[in-house]
Order: sequence, then C-alpha cells, then structure tokens
Amino acid sequence: MLYNLAIVIYDFIVHLAAPFSRKPRKMMKGHWVVYELLRQQVEKGEQYIWFHAASLGEFEQGRPLIEMIRAKYPDYKILLTFFSPSGYEVRKHYRGADIVCYLPFDKPRNVRKFLHIVNPCMAFFIKYEFWKNYLDELHKRRIPVYSVSSIFRREQIFFKWYGGTYRNVLKDFDHLFVQNEASKRYLSKIGINRVTVVGDTRFDRVLQIREEAKELPLVEKFKGNNSFTFVAGSSWGPDEDLFLEYFNNHPEMKLIIAPHVIDENHLVEIIGKLKRPYVRYTRADERNVLKADCLIIDCFGLLSSIYRYGEIAYIGGGFGVGIHNTLEAAVYGIPVIFGPKYQKFMEAVQLIEAKGAYSIKDYDELKALLDRFLTDELFLHESGTNAGYYVTSNAGATEKIMHMINF
Repeated sequence: MLYNLAIVIYDFIVHLAAPFSRKPRKMMKGHWVVYELLRQQVEKGEQYIWFHAASLGEFEQGRPLIEMIRAKYPDYKILLTFFSPSGYEVRKHYRGADIVCYLPFDKPRNVRKFLHIVNPCMAFFIKYEFWKNYLDELHKRRIPVYSVSSIFRREQIFFKWYGGTYRNVLKDFDHLFVQNEASKRYLSKIGINRVTVVGDTRFDRVLQIREEAKELPLVEKFKGNNSFTFVAGSSWGPDEDLFLEYFNNHPEMKLIIAPHVIDENHLVEIIGKLKRPYVRYTRADERNVLKADCLIIDCFGLLSSIYRYGEIAYIGGGFGVGIHNTLEAAVYGIPVIFGPKYQKFMEAVQLIEAKGAYSIKDYDELKALLDRFLTDELFLHESGTNAGYYVTSNAGATEKIMHMINF
C-alpha cells in the first residue's frame, strides 16, 4: 500500500510540474499516448522481447544485448521502454527496436493494461530497475524476466531489516545477471540464489562505440602533430577551474573541452577563463582551427569519438554528484583523470587499482600529475595501456548472458 501510494504521489507531482517544466511535460505527453501507440504498433501473432531502461545510460548498457538478440534471433520483435525523457527523447527513433515508448507509471491498473496489449514473451530490466507491480505481474503471468548488469551494495534497502517487501521483489526475477561477486554474496544472504556474475555489458558497448567512432576532420586538423592533447569530457565549472588554469600556463598542450552543459551562459563562462586562442566547434573551419589552442565542443554526440584524439582524458562530475562515463575514454588506451567523488562507480575504483586512472582533489594534485605525464613518456604510455587493457579484459558479459537465456 505504501509503495502504491508513493507511485500515485509521484504521478501527481509530475502532473503538477508539467505546465512549468519541460522534462515533466515531455514525460506526460508520452504517457498520454503510450497505450494508443502500443495498440497501433504491436503486431498480433508476433513475439515481443521487452527491454526496459530508466534513461540513456541504462539503455547504452543494455544495447549490446538488444543488438545481439536482434542479430541472432530476427524473428523476435523488440519493445524498448524508458522511464526518463532524457532517454526516450534521444532514442525514440532507435532502429534496433520495433517499438520505443515510455513505461506507464507502476500502478496495478497501468501494469495490467500494458501487459495485456504487449504480452511479451520475456523481459529484461537493466541495472537498477525494480518496479514492484510490473515484476509481480510478470511473475504471476509466468513471463521470464531478467535483471541485466545489476549491482548491489550493502546500504541498499533490500539488505535492511525493514526491506522485506523489496526483497520479495527480487524473487520475481528468473535470473539476475550481476556485475560482481559482492553483489552475488549480498543476494545470497537474503535467499536470492538465481544469480550469475557476468560483469558489465557497458564494456561491450564502449568497444562497439570505439569501432563505430566517427572521423572528425576538423578535430584531426586541430590536433595536428601535437603530442599532448588533453580531452576534457562532460566537465562542470569546478572541473574547468582546475584544468583551464593548467592549460593557460602550459603552451605545449592543446585542449579539447566538451562541457556537460552546453548552453550559452556556460560557454561564455568557459571562454572568460581562457587566456589562449580558442574556437567553438560549430564555428570552426579549416583555417581558424589551425590558429586555436583550445577547441570547445558546443554540440552533442561527438564526445565518444573525440577521446581518440587525446593523450589524456579528464572526466567531469567528480566535484559534484559523481563522475560521468570513464569507460568511453579508457577504451582508447589513454589514462583517465577525475575528481574525488568516484567511489560509487565500480569501474572508476577498478581503473585506479589497475593504474589506468587517477583521482585528484585540487589544483596542486592535478598539476603534479600532468607535469609527470608531460615529462615521463613511460608513465604516460603505461597508464594508457593499463586503461585500455582494463576495458578489453572485462568485455564479454553480453555473450555470457546469451548463453543462459532460453529462446
């Protein structure tokens, strides 16, 4: 009852916020048409495999599995649902799925209506998705349901004395494919044993991204013969304060910066901190890019390809809520740097242990590290090699999952 009440309250809040905020408004518009969209697009007599991702990051995590199933079992149809507009709006035209839509809120009536229309033959919930009513109903209907790339920690509610209801939700899964041994141990202690450690499908995904990386002639021309190009991805103000100060004082390095927030105010802030020539990517051409020492990426969709042009990568967010995607940079065999808030990200912790990544707390630590990279080629090379090997040695989760699913 408390869970259902919480869902109702959340739904009410989203409705209240919709007239005043773009994200809730997009979500509500998507929810209003979802059942009609499904009625129009679900083909009778076809078998649908349902994938659910909270947002864009979880989608990227599940994407290798979606595409492998698509390639090996083309007779199945794929339904992809999102909870967040930041996932749906970016991937609503994704060609790897036959239908893409929002997931209606987890109310019992919505759940029954959704499953009646779709009637999936199996379902995959990616990482942290544990919607109680959906999982209970799937279990009741004997529809196989799997958790993919999930990870469990001691502080989660499943392992608290008051978490009994949530523990029961985990029993709805036919199998949980988890990232590490610690997750398996925690689950075993509460009686959840249909668990296999396969690793994280994100490693497979970043290897795919590397293979599909775009050729960017303007970025290549900007880099030229420079042997020390520093790529800062998904950066925020506190990150930029540190590496821009170093960049301003080291003419031997070039900088490519792709900020997390791309709006005019933030771009003006960055430009105000620069003391060396720069050019914005959307205004760059073959002539002015040669005169710039800093290239500001003021558009989306290029960062994962841009890391290939760097000798070192800096990943933003470590002075805020937490770092962004480190694997997209490490896959190119370059060392990775980030701020102090990385402990919740297993891959960041393991990259540091592998000596392919380094965390810094302030400008002095960043300066000492970059000074060493500039003067010690062996240290730079070994750190990059360690980062690349960490990614390739952890690939293969998708294949392991495929071997254990009955189609």
